[in-house]
Amino acid sequence: MLDGFPIAIPDQKCFKENALGINISKSRDSLKRMVAEFLVLQSAIAWTGNLSTHVSEPRKKNLFLQSLDKEEEKIHTMNGNKSGRHDSHSDVQDRDIVQWLENGVQYWTDFSKVHYHPRSLYELNGLWVNDEQFNNYGIGRDAFSGGLRGEEINERLRFFIEECDHIQGIQFIVDDSGGFSGVAAEFLENIADEYTNIPVLLYSVRGPCSCMNPSIRKQTVSQNLHDAVSFSRLSSFCKLIVPVGLPSLSESKAIRFLCIENEKPYHTSAVYASALHSISLPFRMESLGPTDVSQYVSGGVDVNGVIQMLTGQARENIVSILDVAMPAPSLTGKHMELSLLGNLQPLTPETSEDVEDLQAVESMTIHGAHTSASPLASVAGDLGEREERNLSLSCVNHWDRRASISKVKEAVQAAYNNLATRPRFSHLSVASCPLPIPLPFPSIFGNLVGQHGELLDRTISGYASRGSLDVHSIPMSARLRSSSAILPFLQNRLQNLRRFGLGQGAPVTELIRKWGFGKDELEDLGETLSKMVTTLDPRPEVSSDSD
Repeated sequence: MLDGFPIAIPDQKCFKENALGINISKSRDSLKRMVAEFLVLQSAIAWTGNLSTHVSEPRKKNLFLQSLDKEEEKIHTMNGNKSGRHDSHSDVQDRDIVQWLENGVQYWTDFSKVHYHPRSLYELNGLWVNDEQFNNYGIGRDAFSGGLRGEEINERLRFFIEECDHIQGIQFIVDDSGGFSGVAAEFLENIADEYTNIPVLLYSVRGPCSCMNPSIRKQTVSQNLHDAVSFSRLSSFCKLIVPVGLPSLSESKAIRFLCIENEKPYHTSAVYASALHSISLPFRMESLGPTDVSQYVSGGVDVNGVIQMLTGQARENIVSILDVAMPAPSLTGKHMELSLLGNLQPLTPETSEDVEDLQAVESMTIHGAHTSASPLASVAGDLGEREERNLSLSCVNHWDRRASISKVKEAVQAAYNNLATRPRFSHLSVASCPLPIPLPFPSIFGNLVGQHGELLDRTISGYASRGSLDVHSIPMSARLRSSSAILPFLQNRLQNLRRFGLGQGAPVTELIRKWGFGKDELEDLGETLSKMVTTLDPRPEVSSDSD
């Protein structure tokens, strides 16, 4: 015992530290002195002041997550049920879940039902900032390089790549409005260095709230500079980049049959996720031979194929526009006044309208299209909720007129023939399956959208918006477009970089230095943006001196 502490002291032994090749032997008296000195040191640095304890209770699972737990419990107890049948949620319970999700979602984990692989998720620990402070490129860059985070993230990707038999490419999605832009750029740089032959398709996505310009000029300057630096850096490490995210999604023509609240990420993320699901559908289609014909899919292509298609034509433009029609109108009927192609509207910000570009290249996906409006469309507006549901169930086989693959191809070809200016090249992928609407999906469908996404002639009374219990699936059309219509987006970022970062007496020199950029690096970023602009508009640019 030493000062009341029990001590076990071994006999004299030899401790070897192989890494340094050092032999250390200590006597019992020497060990006693070491322990005594340690105890004195501990008593000297012990905290004797006031203590306060802060405890955070774990978030309680919401109704939806609780329902998933109950379903798993039922699955485990079904072994004794010979019929294989089990009770499902009642309509009332499901409506309670939908209502909670509509008003209570704060995080994506509130509505996710996916079982993730243990290595799929990585948490950035120890940053000591909240999401409002994690708002610029520099802080994200530092977060990735701090500690072992960068290597740990790279190791997660390496594990999955080594599991692949064949790699089409990497689809990369990042919210580039804040610090994750810096994280993504550093990660992508490592990917480009280590996997030089794997193409990267990058979607830079942001919600409406992140696009709103701050009222304080200093914050506006900082955000504009962040956008320029972020886009230039991210585009340097991918083969194709698709900016997504409108300042006000609710005002877009692309969702004129939807009811979107911009302040709800639950709403806006559903639209963007649906568009990305549709445009990437060809990557998941079964490969067909040159003479094979399928009644379910057509035009399957891999990631590299789409990238080469959009960037490998006469001009090498690596920035594409994402257009969508959600839900897509029927091939014939009342809602064809804008034509099949005219219903496609951009989800990419700062694009020009009605641009005639003879060098444009397009890759379009249509799935679940209807040949015409449902026979119920003319009467649904006069029905109440219960009557409409019963009639829909009894007549589903009668009205479900999905367009065949050949019919969709013919309609698209006819639409292109009617254009005054056709794109230089276009590719069409078609699938018969619509976009399924799962239970955890926001109530964003307007009262002109039927149970299977058909557009009705008259509104359904008593509904402001409809959700997953009322709309089970919808037809979708989406398009990636390489066009000079993206020029305003590129020119604005180039102008802001020159004005706030490269111009004489730039107001944010210290900020740029904190982000880890020197003058030479900024000039390289400006050169990258300038080349993108020149690719689409070869006319001489105004020199940066005028800025």
